[in-house]
Amino acid sequence: MNILTAGVRLDLRLQLRYGFYYAAAFSVLLWEVVVFLLPGGLRAPAMPYLIFGDLAIVGFFFIVGAVFFERGERTLYANLVTPMRFGHYLAAKLFTLTVLSVVLSLIIVVTGVGLDFALLPLLGAVVLCAVIFLLAGFISATPFTSISDWFIPSTVVIALLNIPLIDYSGLWQHPAMYLVPTHGSLLMLGASFGQLSLEPWQWWYAVGYQAAWIAGLCWFAKRAFVRFVIAREGAA
Repeated sequence: MNILTAGVRLDLRLQLRYGFYYAAAFSVLLWEVVVFLLPGGLRAPAMPYLIFGDLAIVGFFFIVGAVFFERGERTLYANLVTPMRFGHYLAAKLFTLTVLSVVLSLIIVVTGVGLDFALLPLLGAVVLCAVIFLLAGFISATPFTSISDWFIPSTVVIALLNIPLIDYSGLWQHPAMYLVPTHGSLLMLGASFGQLSLEPWQWWYAVGYQAAWIAGLCWFAKRAFVRFVIAREGAA
């Protein structure tokens, strides 16, 4: 536990150094402008889209920035010779950036619709979706040594995770959307703001399916880290 606590503290310091909190504040400011421009009757229906968009930015791109910054400063490689293991390293990043996502989402929601929402479904959706975006971003970044090399391939990953927005908006609804894990978070977000009434099986799906994906992505993240980071450092 002491190692994990140290990892969280280190991650918080690095995020401050890299300017993540300024970027997060700017992101919230942009969403607040959107909320302010929306008519009052459209704010609640728009909330799932705004929150999902913010999760994509903070979850996917922030952890990618952290990986490339740490590679550039070689702090990532320095961790390999400390008592911190990969599980501690990844858990610290998931914890700090998920908490940041929760805080930002609550700011957007409370300033937009006040307290007229269901808290537990909202928190569940934000946490699960944030972790999935974080893990997907981390995995997508490990094979590359520069952001320029990573950027084009990453668009495929982010596009796949955003496909459920098509279903949620009613543009094209198909049962295959349930195969994309972030679909469960959108369902929970819709229920949070009274836009959807979910059946019991949909709640089980939303939580269980995303949890299963998170477990699989954690395993895959470790494999990618060993192959593309540790092995390359050992060969250098």
